[in-house]
Amino acid sequence: MWRSLFLSITSLVLLGGASCSDDECGPMGAPKDGLTASSVEVTLTFGNMISRAGSDCPVADAPPGVIAVTIEGQQTDGTGFITLCIPRPDLLALGNRSLGHTLSTADIRIIDVEGTANNCSYSIDKTRPPTGKGTGLGVCDNGTDKAGFAIDLDGAISLRRTCGATVDTIAVKLVGKIAVAAE
Repeated sequence: MWRSLFLSITSLVLLGGASCSDDECGPMGAPKDGLTASSVEVTLTFGNMISRAGSDCPVADAPPGVIAVTIEGQQTDGTGFITLCIPRPDLLALGNRSLGHTLSTADIRIIDVEGTANNCSYSIDKTRPPTGKGTGLGVCDNGTDKAGFAIDLDGAISLRRTCGATVDTIAVKLVGKIAVAAE
């Protein structure tokens, strides 16, 4: 009887350890800004990222209770913004999550990017799919924990650049580890 009681208590402790504690949740020291879309021609810096569960990009294979998380941020060196959607936030902390666009099956979807720099405006070119990977750090409760989390991206996107009457497309790297506050 004592052995079964010990095993039951041990099982409860191990199961309790599977959820996040305050030390495991949150942005893990990531800065509030510093996500960059950059090339030799331009750098757009984004920060003040906020997440909310909202089912903006749901997927059919999500387990019950897992709701897609949208992340929105502001350009800190201009007047733009960035919007990401994570269909399966329960997988974000596993690492190596694929980057994609609105209609893709990617794990991290880049919905929108807008920015300004050097008297030009920039917007994501949705005809060219993003590439790269991302991961979440300190992600608890499927990205809805009040402590927030951090997202670390290493990818590439194409931006449509408009400078007066001149319009072209440039490739930029989308890179950075940044804190995401929960709404």
